[in-house]
Amino acid sequence: MTPEELWNESGLTGDYEAWAFGGAPDKLAKLVLSGTKTATCSSLSLMSLEGEPMPRPGDYSVILDAAGNAVCVIRTTRVYVETFERVTAEHAFKEGEGDRSLDYWRRVHMEFFTEELGIAGLAFDEGCELVCEEFELAYVPASPVPCRL
Repeated sequence: MTPEELWNESGLTGDYEAWAFGGAPDKLAKLVLSGTKTATCSSLSLMSLEGEPMPRPGDYSVILDAAGNAVCVIRTTRVYVETFERVTAEHAFKEGEGDRSLDYWRRVHMEFFTEELGIAGLAFDEGCELVCEEFELAYVPASPVPCRL
């Protein structure tokens, strides 16, 4: 299902962005569908470099799997900027990955941001600013997308 088809089926109105989580799109989309993942984060430097707008509470996003299929719709509930080193255990838990601990979150995200920033010619350090976003599941299709989820 395309993002537009899912959006129309949802009955929601207004604008939306369609995107996939970095690193492991299928795994992370599955965590969203199960209600385990209710937060994410992005590098503020990369967002600025790529001209991406800052998310805002009330924004809708169609989440895609690795093949570009629309999986569900989320609605942003909270956005704040925090340095990598100051991300809390509460945020790590809401991201829903691994054992949901801050240690796990730091290890996995340090690796992810080091690689992503490096591709853009930027260096990672623990003072890097992250855009932390919390969200809720707004719509799941009646017929789930047949993907690797």
